Amino acid sequence: MSSVDNGLSAVAADQAGRDPADPTEAAYLELHRRREALERSLALVQIRLRCAADAADAARIKAEEASQLRDLDQVLTMIRAAEYKRRPGARRW
Repeated sequence: MSSVDNGLSAVAADQAGRDPADPTEAAYLELHRRREALERSLALVQIRLRCAADAADAARIKAEEASQLRDLDQVLTMIRAAEYKRRPGARRW
């Protein structure tokens, strides 16, 4: 069975020398857990959309998909900000 890269390998590789008890580190890892959960949920929503029984069901599923896409965008933005802050010499505003 081949493995699929879900993006977490980059997180694991970035963990070298990081303290898991650090609240900032825990928040960063939680963001990645939220991202992964949203991506899985979106995949299921897209399957449900393809199998929608009628137009009303499809409209409800599309609204759910739009909401989850907004949430995913927000989480990805927070991850990018956290990754920037983790870089050596990152500027603090």
